[in-house]
Amino acid sequence: MDALLKEITPIVGAANVLTGEDVSARRVDWLTGAPCRAKAIVRPGSTREVAEVMRACHAARQPVVTHGGLTGLVHGTEAGPDELALSLERMTAIEAVDPVSATLTVQAGAALQSVQQAAEAVDLQFALDLGARGSCTIGGNIATNAGGIRVIRYGMMRQQVLGLEAVLADGTVVSSMNRMLKNNAGFDLKQLFIGSEGVLGIVTRAVLHLQPPTPDVQTALVACPSFEHLTGLLGHLGRYLGGSLAAFEAMWQSHYRLLTQESGRHTPPLPPDAPFYVLLESLGSEPQSHGAQFALALERALEDELISDAVIAQSDTQRQSLWAIREDIEGLIQALSPLLTFDVSLPIPEMDRYVTRLEEALTRDWPRGRMVTFGHLGDGNLHISITVGSAEPAARLAVERLVYTPLAELGGSVSAEHGIGLEKRHYLALSRTPEEITLMHTLKRALDPHGLLNRHKVLAPEDG
Repeated sequence: MDALLKEITPIVGAANVLTGEDVSARRVDWLTGAPCRAKAIVRPGSTREVAEVMRACHAARQPVVTHGGLTGLVHGTEAGPDELALSLERMTAIEAVDPVSATLTVQAGAALQSVQQAAEAVDLQFALDLGARGSCTIGGNIATNAGGIRVIRYGMMRQQVLGLEAVLADGTVVSSMNRMLKNNAGFDLKQLFIGSEGVLGIVTRAVLHLQPPTPDVQTALVACPSFEHLTGLLGHLGRYLGGSLAAFEAMWQSHYRLLTQESGRHTPPLPPDAPFYVLLESLGSEPQSHGAQFALALERALEDELISDAVIAQSDTQRQSLWAIREDIEGLIQALSPLLTFDVSLPIPEMDRYVTRLEEALTRDWPRGRMVTFGHLGDGNLHISITVGSAEPAARLAVERLVYTPLAELGGSVSAEHGIGLEKRHYLALSRTPEEITLMHTLKRALDPHGLLNRHKVLAPEDG
């Protein structure tokens, strides 16, 4: 490794090869706060430098783990003492914004929020939005096919990417920086890298698709008397609001009550006695007509008894206070420490039964255990937070089995938007067929025959 670092140093500059305490002082992720254990962190400043670093690593058979914003939850960026971490933190440039074709060209290390702001500067918007917008990076969003709060209107990250550039394990640069909505000239190679969590290649640049602005934002918090009313509300809003419905964020009472009444972190806008709450958001271009349409949709929902109570945000401050309840992950960490978090998806009609049975199994095995549920219900994604008083491996394993095993029968997925990483690789077979997993291994061997990129992530080792 020392000889390799001497070879790499002239490529990126001495200041961009970190070792010793400069490495251990960094956290491996935002949730655990554990120190980075990589032998070194290399910080290239361009695709060319990434390619040269990877050529050197490939020749030396050196494993590499890619680092972006480190906001993941599945140990996808964890590096061991014999691994080198390659951080894209210097590659933050927004290279071009084309308002005519509604595209933005950006380096992979740029924060999501900086891309949103660059789009807004030319009266457009980048549709993806996450709570970690200030920290997560475009490369990480692509590598995990991030979802976020507006999936039901705009789709996941996959739908926002027109083209990208990636570096393979041997340093080959695959540049597919397409800027067109239509391009059927052969295989769509960018799809190999979107959602592959860095195991097939390192995304270094991307061409993103921008959307027209939606300056009028209507936000409301509503209470629902049952899960059937909750799903009925989703269909109702789809009919009344159509494509303007952007967010349908469901909170079980466990989540809402904990973060308002119990913790006192937020003043409850509605009484915390309903079984379900939904944070709704609709985006439009004409404030007067859009606002009236939104209010009418809620009025009709009240008349049809789909909702039992509602509050509409009258200002941006009120809007932010409503979203703060939904996005207060810090509050969950404090209240449920040691916290075990899960990100799953399943057919919407199965959600209530799944959550109920999971709660029953949890309290059966851990009478003092606790579970809190919320999620992007409109796209079938649930976030489940659990505490059983221990985060030791045996307890974690037992809880994981309770959470993941029922998903196979229900046609669900062990990962909705956070990826597989190290944490979920042994549960992948619950959501993918043997043939699919075999094909994944085939692609990995073809593009990374020595298993150097994010080794052991996503796929459990076949042959070491």
